[in-house]
Amino acid sequence: MDEYRKHIQEAFGESSEDSSDDGDDRQQQPQGSNIGGEAQFIFGENPNWERISEIKGLSLCRDFLTADQQSTLLASILQEGWFSDASHNQAMRFGDLPAWATELSTSIQELIQYSDYDPDSMEMNEQEFIFPSELLIREPLFNQLIVNSYQPGEGICAHVDLMRFEDGIALVSLESSCVMHFSRVENGDEKKIPVYLTPGCLLLISGESRYEWKHEINRKPGFQKWDGLEIDQKRRTSITLRKLCKSD
Repeated sequence: MDEYRKHIQEAFGESSEDSSDDGDDRQQQPQGSNIGGEAQFIFGENPNWERISEIKGLSLCRDFLTADQQSTLLASILQEGWFSDASHNQAMRFGDLPAWATELSTSIQELIQYSDYDPDSMEMNEQEFIFPSELLIREPLFNQLIVNSYQPGEGICAHVDLMRFEDGIALVSLESSCVMHFSRVENGDEKKIPVYLTPGCLLLISGESRYEWKHEINRKPGFQKWDGLEIDQKRRTSITLRKLCKSD
């Protein structure tokens, strides 16, 4: 783990975990930005990261946002007025993002920065990072935002995100749980890998999962099941953060 911390320090400099004003050398937990200006994000020592073993580059943090932080984030989205009309279910922003989205991006960056990498392996193989280091240090990390509001029965068809966006996509899921299915881009491969998205979770998509796998959400009755039980579908809000490719 010391080698991992060294790698992070080389990219970002020393963190609050490495020093304190009063000389106390006990490990300090880093504090991130305030989501929406209210709920302070405090990282635990070992965030609950899950690797989807069948898909390289796909990582899921279930405990990214607390219930209070989710409520504050939803309130910030509501204040934008994007979904005041029932016919509006998607909002897109490019370049300058709302303050709460910038803070969310910072929290994602800091969470990855301070997360312990695979505790069962001490090898610093780039493929084992939660997020590729060359993406994590880019500025800005994200500059494009999509917020979607889904009602029960509404989902997304199988797709790969447009090539106008760089590698490395972050998705924050709020309100209703759902199952996102991943399938290979190659023709003839119909096997689908289910990923259970719970309220407040963060899904990171990079590398192979970004370019070689399609993802979809089918919310028709009977399609949303987990552990053999059908999910009680309610409204679901998703936040997707991406980075636009540089224009030639």
